[in-house]
Amino acid sequence: MTAAATLVIGPAWIGDMVLAHSLFQVLKARDPGAALHVAAPPWTLPLAAFMPEVDRAVALPFAHGEVKLWRRLAIGRGMAGRYDRAILLPNSFKSALVPFFARARRRIGYAGEGRSVLLTDARRLDKAALPRTVDRFVALGLAPGEPVIDPPQPRLSVAPARVDDALAALGLARPDRPMLALCPGAEYGPAKRWPPAYFADVARRQRARGRVVWLFGGAADRESAAAVAAAAADCVDLTGRTSLDQAVALLSLAGAVVTNDSGLMHVAAALGRKVVAVFGSSSPRMTPPLAPDATALWLALECSPCYQRRCPLGHLDCLGKLRPDHVIAALEEA
Repeated sequence: MTAAATLVIGPAWIGDMVLAHSLFQVLKARDPGAALHVAAPPWTLPLAAFMPEVDRAVALPFAHGEVKLWRRLAIGRGMAGRYDRAILLPNSFKSALVPFFARARRRIGYAGEGRSVLLTDARRLDKAALPRTVDRFVALGLAPGEPVIDPPQPRLSVAPARVDDALAALGLARPDRPMLALCPGAEYGPAKRWPPAYFADVARRQRARGRVVWLFGGAADRESAAAVAAAAADCVDLTGRTSLDQAVALLSLAGAVVTNDSGLMHVAAALGRKVVAVFGSSSPRMTPPLAPDATALWLALECSPCYQRRCPLGHLDCLGKLRPDHVIAALEEA
């Protein structure tokens, strides 16, 4: 292994892991000969397989919030001497432990949670200068103070064999008509979930125009998807049935995707799909879908973005007042 190898501690959220691909592209463009290794939790790490810039993926076997100091010490010591640089995308103290124990020569991340003692380059995050998550990630791969200008768009590369394998594993036939993918879930909470009845309305109207409709999401999204499927009928409900890599492969078949602000929104955008993304308690100013064919719908009410899991005012107007007609119009424009 070369002394110039870089270790990136990847995010624990699917959407953030997709956005991290912009950083990976910058790192490889600046130093094509340096090995790039990405360490991340098992639920986001599969995305690295769709990123050609990543030379090695390393699983970090920790659940959300787990410290497991001795396990991190063992993993870090097993990496000792391998890395010239480590870049930490999560802002937690615990995420700095493995690079510290690995004795990476340079350890770069944003200051916070008292972890500056574990970093050699602890940077102050200027949220005004770096309003978007993707900008914050890319900045860590640049020299201190170097401006972030037009970061590359995240792009996931799906081999045809991956699509065939996913279809076969789930007993699905390749769609013979344009496919509309609906992603009605959002792990963060109800304040990011457009009403299932609205998704169902879009599904019915798009089916009337000749599209097939597939529903995507994880196990936690089954309730939302079931409500859509019950109201719309004739939808292929894949929520909770796919692994993450299968979901990526099958989303690549979609002609268009309607989604909440979620990890799958970023996956669809990075696949180059036509995306219509609905924002409620969050803001497209911070985590927009990064693709030329992506449209972010947001009412920008006085009370939003609140970034709360549940509407603190109890009305959820930021989503309820964003009607299906808005989404249909965006789809037709796309």
